[in-house]
Amino acid sequence: MHLEVPAVSLSASSAVLAAAGPSPSPSPSPSTVPAVPSLQDAQQSATHAASWIEENWSTWLAIGLKVLLILVIAAVLRNVVLRAITKLIDRMNRTVQAVDGTALGGLLVNAERRRQRSQAIGSVLRSMASFVILGTAALMVLSAFQINLAPLLASAGVAGVAIGFGARNLVTDFLSGVFMILEDQYGVGDTIDAGVASGEVIEVGLRVTKLRGDNGEIWYVRNGEVKRIGNLSQGWATAGVDVTVKASEDLDRLKATLDEVAEKMGKEEPWNELLWSPIEVLGLDSVLLDSMVVRVSARTMPGKSLTVERELRWRIKRAFDAADIRIVGGATAPAEGDAPDPTAVVAAPSALANSASPQAEAATPLTPSAPTPK
Repeated sequence: MHLEVPAVSLSASSAVLAAAGPSPSPSPSPSTVPAVPSLQDAQQSATHAASWIEENWSTWLAIGLKVLLILVIAAVLRNVVLRAITKLIDRMNRTVQAVDGTALGGLLVNAERRRQRSQAIGSVLRSMASFVILGTAALMVLSAFQINLAPLLASAGVAGVAIGFGARNLVTDFLSGVFMILEDQYGVGDTIDAGVASGEVIEVGLRVTKLRGDNGEIWYVRNGEVKRIGNLSQGWATAGVDVTVKASEDLDRLKATLDEVAEKMGKEEPWNELLWSPIEVLGLDSVLLDSMVVRVSARTMPGKSLTVERELRWRIKRAFDAADIRIVGGATAPAEGDAPDPTAVVAAPSALANSASPQAEAATPLTPSAPTPK
Protein backbone atom coordinates (compact mmCIF):
# COMPACT_ATOMS: atom_id res chain seq x y z
CA MET A 1 0.00 0.00 0.00
CA HIS A 2 1.46 3.32 -0.99
CA LEU A 3 0.74 6.63 0.94
CA GLU A 4 1.30 10.01 -0.61
CA VAL A 5 1.98 13.17 1.45
CA PRO A 6 0.70 16.29 -0.25
CA ALA A 7 3.39 18.85 -0.75
CA VAL A 8 2.90 22.41 0.44
CA SER A 9 3.97 24.95 -1.98
CA LEU A 10 6.48 27.68 -1.03
CA SER A 11 4.21 30.32 -2.39
CA ALA A 12 1.41 29.40 0.05
CA SER A 13 3.76 29.56 3.05
CA SER A 14 4.95 32.95 2.06
CA ALA A 15 1.38 34.19 1.77
CA VAL A 16 0.55 32.98 5.30
CA LEU A 17 3.61 34.70 6.86
CA ALA A 18 2.79 37.90 5.04
CA ALA A 19 -0.76 37.83 6.40
CA ALA A 20 0.47 37.28 10.00
CA GLY A 21 2.57 40.45 9.93
CA PRO A 22 6.16 41.15 10.98
CA SER A 23 7.54 39.32 14.07
CA PRO A 24 7.87 41.46 17.29
CA SER A 25 11.38 42.47 18.34
CA PRO A 26 12.51 42.66 22.10
CA SER A 27 12.11 46.17 23.63
CA PRO A 28 15.25 47.69 25.28
CA SER A 29 15.22 48.11 29.15
CA PRO A 30 14.95 51.69 30.49
CA SER A 31 18.24 53.27 31.66
CA THR A 32 18.72 53.79 35.53
CA VAL A 33 21.48 56.38 35.23
CA PRO A 34 20.25 59.77 36.70
CA ALA A 35 20.31 62.73 34.50
CA VAL A 36 23.25 65.01 35.22
CA PRO A 37 22.13 68.63 35.82
CA SER A 38 23.49 71.01 33.40
CA LEU A 39 25.55 74.10 34.21
CA GLN A 40 22.54 76.24 33.52
CA ASP A 41 20.49 74.43 36.20
CA ALA A 42 23.27 74.89 38.79
CA GLN A 43 23.50 78.60 38.02
CA GLN A 44 19.75 78.95 38.41
CA SER A 45 19.74 77.18 41.81
CA ALA A 46 22.62 79.32 43.11
CA THR A 47 20.81 82.43 41.95
CA HIS A 48 17.65 81.44 43.82
CA ALA A 49 19.62 80.70 47.07
CA ALA A 50 21.51 83.96 46.89
CA SER A 51 18.33 85.92 46.32
CA TRP A 52 16.62 84.14 49.29
CA ILE A 53 19.56 84.90 51.57
CA GLU A 54 19.63 88.48 50.34
CA GLU A 55 15.97 88.86 51.14
CA ASN A 56 16.16 87.30 54.69
CA TRP A 57 19.61 88.19 56.01
CA SER A 58 18.32 91.33 57.70
CA THR A 59 15.67 89.30 59.58
CA TRP A 60 18.25 86.74 60.70
CA LEU A 61 20.61 89.47 61.84
CA ALA A 62 17.86 91.19 63.80
CA ILE A 63 16.84 87.94 65.52
CA GLY A 64 20.46 87.07 66.33
CA LEU A 65 21.18 90.49 67.78
CA LYS A 66 17.96 90.35 69.82
CA VAL A 67 18.81 86.91 71.23
CA LEU A 68 22.37 88.02 72.01
CA LEU A 69 21.11 91.14 73.73
CA ILE A 70 18.67 89.10 75.83
CA LEU A 71 21.38 86.66 76.92
CA VAL A 72 23.85 89.43 77.77
CA ILE A 73 21.28 91.36 79.82
CA ALA A 74 20.21 88.17 81.64
CA ALA A 75 23.81 87.23 82.48
CA VAL A 76 24.67 90.75 83.70
CA LEU A 77 21.47 91.03 85.75
CA ARG A 78 22.00 87.60 87.31
CA ASN A 79 25.58 88.45 88.21
CA VAL A 80 24.52 91.75 89.80
CA VAL A 81 21.71 90.14 91.82
CA LEU A 82 23.93 87.30 93.06
CA ARG A 83 26.61 89.76 94.15
CA ALA A 84 24.02 91.84 95.99
CA ILE A 85 22.76 88.73 97.80
CA THR A 86 26.34 87.74 98.70
CA LYS A 87 27.05 91.21 100.09
CA LEU A 88 23.86 91.09 102.13
CA ILE A 89 24.81 87.73 103.65
CA ASP A 90 28.35 88.96 104.37
CA ARG A 91 26.94 92.04 106.11
CA MET A 92 24.75 89.80 108.26
CA ASN A 93 27.79 87.74 109.23
CA ARG A 94 29.84 90.86 110.04
CA THR A 95 27.03 92.15 112.25
CA VAL A 96 26.95 88.87 114.11
CA GLN A 97 30.72 88.90 114.56
CA ALA A 98 30.61 92.46 115.90
CA VAL A 99 27.97 91.54 118.46
CA ASP A 100 29.80 88.34 119.29
CA GLY A 101 32.71 90.32 120.73
CA THR A 102 30.56 91.81 123.51
CA ALA A 103 29.63 90.17 126.77
CA LEU A 104 25.93 89.99 125.94
CA GLY A 105 26.67 88.78 122.43
CA GLY A 106 28.63 85.84 123.80
CA LEU A 107 25.52 84.75 125.69
CA LEU A 108 22.87 85.38 123.05
CA VAL A 109 24.59 84.79 119.72
CA ASN A 110 25.47 81.38 118.38
CA ALA A 111 27.98 81.84 115.54
CA GLU A 112 27.33 78.43 114.01
CA ARG A 113 23.60 78.99 114.12
CA ARG A 114 23.88 82.38 112.44
CA ARG A 115 26.29 81.03 109.84
CA GLN A 116 24.02 78.16 108.83
CA ARG A 117 20.99 80.43 108.80
CA SER A 118 22.72 82.99 106.56
CA GLN A 119 23.97 80.26 104.23
CA ALA A 120 20.49 78.75 103.93
CA ILE A 121 18.90 82.13 103.24
CA GLY A 122 21.60 82.96 100.69
CA SER A 123 21.15 79.63 98.92
CA VAL A 124 17.39 80.07 98.68
CA LEU A 125 17.66 83.65 97.40
CA ARG A 126 20.32 82.74 94.82
CA SER A 127 18.27 79.81 93.51
CA MET A 128 15.12 81.90 93.25
CA ALA A 129 16.92 84.76 91.50
CA SER A 130 18.63 82.43 89.00
CA PHE A 131 15.37 80.60 88.25
CA VAL A 132 13.39 83.80 87.65
CA ILE A 133 16.04 85.56 85.55
CA LEU A 134 17.09 82.59 83.40
CA GLY A 135 13.52 81.36 82.97
CA THR A 136 12.37 84.78 81.76
CA ALA A 137 15.35 84.99 79.40
CA ALA A 138 14.54 81.58 77.91
CA LEU A 139 10.94 82.57 77.26
CA MET A 140 12.06 85.81 75.61
CA VAL A 141 14.49 83.91 73.36
CA LEU A 142 11.73 81.55 72.24
CA SER A 143 9.47 84.52 71.61
CA ALA A 144 12.20 86.13 69.47
CA PHE A 145 12.09 83.10 67.17
CA GLN A 146 8.32 83.68 66.87
CA ILE A 147 7.45 80.45 68.66
CA ASN A 148 3.95 80.35 70.10
CA LEU A 149 4.42 80.17 73.88
CA ALA A 150 0.78 79.58 74.77
CA PRO A 151 0.87 75.75 74.39
CA LEU A 152 4.23 75.62 76.18
CA LEU A 153 3.00 77.69 79.13
CA ALA A 154 -0.22 75.68 79.31
CA SER A 155 1.73 72.40 79.34
CA ALA A 156 4.09 73.76 81.98
CA GLY A 157 1.12 74.81 84.11
CA VAL A 158 -0.49 71.37 83.87
CA ALA A 159 2.83 69.66 84.63
CA GLY A 160 3.39 71.97 87.60
CA VAL A 161 -0.03 71.15 89.02
CA ALA A 162 0.58 67.42 88.58
CA ILE A 163 4.00 67.61 90.20
CA GLY A 164 2.56 69.73 93.00
CA PHE A 165 -0.10 67.14 93.79
CA GLY A 166 2.36 64.25 93.53
CA ALA A 167 5.08 65.86 95.63
CA ARG A 168 2.92 67.97 97.95
CA ASN A 169 4.71 66.65 101.04
CA LEU A 170 8.07 67.67 99.60
CA VAL A 171 6.75 71.12 98.70
CA THR A 172 5.23 71.50 102.17
CA ASP A 173 8.51 70.53 103.84
CA PHE A 174 10.46 72.96 101.66
CA LEU A 175 8.15 75.92 102.25
CA SER A 176 7.97 75.24 105.99
CA GLY A 177 11.77 75.08 106.16
CA VAL A 178 12.11 78.38 104.28
CA PHE A 179 9.76 80.20 106.65
CA MET A 180 11.35 78.62 109.74
CA ILE A 181 14.76 79.90 108.64
CA LEU A 182 13.53 83.33 107.59
CA GLU A 183 11.63 83.81 110.87
CA ASP A 184 14.56 82.45 112.92
CA GLN A 185 12.29 80.16 114.93
CA TYR A 186 15.27 78.04 116.02
CA GLY A 187 18.86 77.37 115.04
CA VAL A 188 21.89 75.19 115.67
CA GLY A 189 22.53 74.78 119.39
CA ASP A 190 18.95 75.50 120.48
CA THR A 191 17.02 73.02 122.58
CA ILE A 192 13.52 72.70 121.16
CA ASP A 193 10.37 70.66 121.63
CA ALA A 194 8.93 69.98 118.17
CA GLY A 195 6.05 67.82 119.35
CA VAL A 196 7.12 64.68 117.49
CA ALA A 197 10.61 64.86 119.05
CA SER A 198 12.66 67.07 121.34
CA GLY A 199 16.37 67.70 121.80
CA GLU A 200 19.24 69.92 120.71
CA VAL A 201 19.29 71.17 117.12
CA ILE A 202 22.44 70.02 115.34
CA GLU A 203 21.47 70.87 111.75
CA VAL A 204 18.76 72.94 110.08
CA GLY A 205 17.84 72.14 106.48
CA LEU A 206 15.14 73.24 104.09
CA ARG A 207 13.44 69.83 104.27
CA VAL A 208 14.66 68.09 107.45
CA THR A 209 15.78 69.29 110.89
CA LYS A 210 18.23 67.14 112.88
CA LEU A 211 17.79 66.86 116.65
CA ARG A 212 19.94 65.07 119.22
CA GLY A 213 17.87 63.62 122.04
CA ASP A 214 18.70 63.35 125.71
CA ASN A 215 19.99 59.79 125.27
CA GLY A 216 22.22 60.67 122.30
CA GLU A 217 19.83 59.54 119.58
CA ILE A 218 19.44 61.65 116.42
CA TRP A 219 15.93 62.55 115.28
CA TYR A 220 15.22 63.50 111.66
CA VAL A 221 12.11 65.69 111.74
CA ARG A 222 10.45 66.78 108.50
CA ASN A 223 9.71 70.48 108.60
CA GLY A 224 6.22 69.97 107.20
CA GLU A 225 5.24 67.74 110.13
CA VAL A 226 6.10 70.32 112.80
CA LYS A 227 2.87 71.92 114.01
CA ARG A 228 4.28 73.73 117.03
CA ILE A 229 7.77 74.49 118.33
CA GLY A 230 8.84 75.24 121.87
CA ASN A 231 12.27 76.86 121.90
CA LEU A 232 13.89 76.36 125.29
CA SER A 233 17.03 78.35 124.39
CA GLN A 234 15.66 81.78 123.53
CA GLY A 235 15.39 84.54 126.12
CA TRP A 236 15.87 82.98 129.53
CA ALA A 237 15.05 79.79 131.41
CA THR A 238 13.58 79.19 134.87
CA ALA A 239 15.19 77.01 137.54
CA GLY A 240 12.66 75.89 140.13
CA VAL A 241 13.26 73.70 143.21
CA ASP A 242 10.55 72.36 145.52
CA VAL A 243 11.69 71.61 149.09
CA THR A 244 9.43 69.41 151.23
CA VAL A 245 9.94 69.75 154.98
CA LYS A 246 8.01 68.82 158.10
CA ALA A 247 4.95 70.91 158.91
CA SER A 248 6.34 71.67 162.36
CA GLU A 249 9.43 73.51 161.06
CA ASP A 250 9.89 77.18 161.88
CA LEU A 251 9.09 79.18 158.74
CA ASP A 252 11.29 82.14 159.67
CA ARG A 253 14.32 79.91 160.25
CA LEU A 254 13.55 78.01 157.07
CA LYS A 255 13.36 81.20 154.98
CA ALA A 256 16.54 82.61 156.55
CA THR A 257 18.44 79.41 155.67
CA LEU A 258 17.22 79.49 152.06
CA ASP A 259 18.07 83.19 151.70
CA GLU A 260 21.58 82.52 152.96
CA VAL A 261 22.03 79.73 150.42
CA ALA A 262 20.70 81.94 147.60
CA GLU A 263 22.93 84.90 148.49
CA LYS A 264 26.05 82.77 148.75
CA MET A 265 25.41 80.95 145.47
CA GLY A 266 24.73 84.20 143.59
CA LYS A 267 28.19 85.55 144.49
CA GLU A 268 30.27 82.52 143.47
CA GLU A 269 31.72 81.59 140.10
CA PRO A 270 30.39 80.43 137.65
CA TRP A 271 26.89 80.65 139.11
CA ASN A 272 26.88 84.44 139.10
CA GLU A 273 27.02 84.30 135.26
CA LEU A 274 24.46 81.54 134.89
CA LEU A 275 21.98 83.26 137.21
CA TRP A 276 20.19 86.14 135.47
CA SER A 277 18.13 87.08 138.53
CA PRO A 278 18.49 86.59 142.30
CA ILE A 279 17.27 83.30 143.72
CA GLU A 280 13.89 83.99 145.33
CA VAL A 281 11.94 82.06 147.96
CA LEU A 282 8.45 82.24 146.51
CA GLY A 283 6.79 80.85 149.63
CA LEU A 284 4.69 77.82 150.46
CA ASP A 285 3.53 75.94 147.41
CA SER A 286 1.38 73.51 149.39
CA VAL A 287 0.65 72.69 153.04
CA LEU A 288 -0.37 69.21 154.27
CA LEU A 289 -1.02 67.76 157.69
CA ASP A 290 2.49 66.40 158.12
CA SER A 291 4.54 68.31 155.50
CA MET A 292 4.79 71.51 153.52
CA VAL A 293 6.44 72.42 150.21
CA VAL A 294 8.54 75.57 149.77
CA ARG A 295 9.15 76.86 146.23
CA VAL A 296 12.54 78.38 145.26
CA SER A 297 12.98 79.88 141.76
CA ALA A 298 15.45 81.92 139.68
CA ARG A 299 15.97 82.99 136.05
CA THR A 300 18.98 81.43 134.38
CA MET A 301 20.85 81.44 131.12
CA PRO A 302 18.98 79.51 128.39
CA GLY A 303 19.69 75.81 128.59
CA LYS A 304 21.32 76.01 132.05
CA SER A 305 18.26 75.58 134.25
CA LEU A 306 18.92 71.92 135.04
CA THR A 307 22.52 72.67 136.03
CA VAL A 308 21.42 75.44 138.39
CA GLU A 309 18.66 73.25 139.87
CA ARG A 310 21.09 70.42 140.67
CA GLU A 311 23.55 72.79 142.36
CA LEU A 312 20.76 74.51 144.27
CA ARG A 313 19.42 71.21 145.62
CA TRP A 314 22.94 70.23 146.67
CA ARG A 315 23.45 73.46 148.62
CA ILE A 316 19.99 73.41 150.20
CA LYS A 317 20.51 69.86 151.46
CA ARG A 318 23.85 70.73 153.06
CA ALA A 319 22.45 73.91 154.62
CA PHE A 320 19.44 72.07 156.04
CA ASP A 321 21.66 69.38 157.52
CA ALA A 322 23.76 72.07 159.21
CA ALA A 323 20.62 73.84 160.52
CA ASP A 324 18.99 70.56 161.65
CA ILE A 325 16.06 70.96 159.24
CA ARG A 326 14.75 67.64 158.07
CA ILE A 327 13.70 67.16 154.44
CA VAL A 328 10.86 64.69 153.99
CA GLY A 329 9.25 63.18 150.96
CA GLY A 330 5.85 61.54 150.73
CA ALA A 331 4.97 60.11 154.14
CA THR A 332 6.57 61.87 157.06
CA ALA A 333 9.62 60.02 158.42
CA PRO A 334 9.38 59.02 162.11
CA ALA A 335 11.22 61.13 164.65
CA GLU A 336 14.51 59.90 166.07
CA GLY A 337 13.17 59.60 169.68
CA ASP A 338 10.02 57.77 168.68
CA ALA A 339 11.53 54.46 167.66
CA PRO A 340 8.90 51.75 167.18
CA ASP A 341 8.56 49.04 169.85
CA PRO A 342 9.84 45.75 168.39
CA THR A 343 7.41 43.76 170.60
CA ALA A 344 4.44 45.57 169.11
CA VAL A 345 4.49 43.32 166.08
CA VAL A 346 4.76 40.11 168.20
CA ALA A 347 1.45 38.33 168.86
CA ALA A 348 0.35 37.61 172.43
CA PRO A 349 0.90 34.06 173.67
CA SER A 350 -2.05 31.75 173.10
CA ALA A 351 -3.30 28.95 175.32
CA LEU A 352 -3.86 26.87 172.23
CA ALA A 353 -0.08 26.75 171.70
CA ASN A 354 0.20 24.25 174.61
CA SER A 355 -1.25 20.90 173.53
CA ALA A 356 -1.72 19.83 177.17
CA SER A 357 -3.88 22.82 178.11
CA PRO A 358 -7.62 22.35 178.65
CA GLN A 359 -8.34 24.78 175.83
CA ALA A 360 -6.25 22.74 173.37
CA GLU A 361 -7.91 19.48 174.51
CA ALA A 362 -11.35 21.03 174.14
CA ALA A 363 -10.48 22.16 170.59
CA THR A 364 -9.19 18.71 169.58
CA PRO A 365 -11.65 16.96 167.26
CA LEU A 366 -13.31 13.82 168.56
CA THR A 367 -12.07 10.51 167.18
CA PRO A 368 -14.93 8.28 166.00
CA SER A 369 -15.08 5.01 167.93
CA ALA A 370 -15.34 1.64 166.21
CA PRO A 371 -18.82 0.01 166.26
CA THR A 372 -19.27 -2.86 168.73
CA PRO A 373 -20.12 -6.28 167.24
CA LYS A 374 -23.55 -7.73 168.08
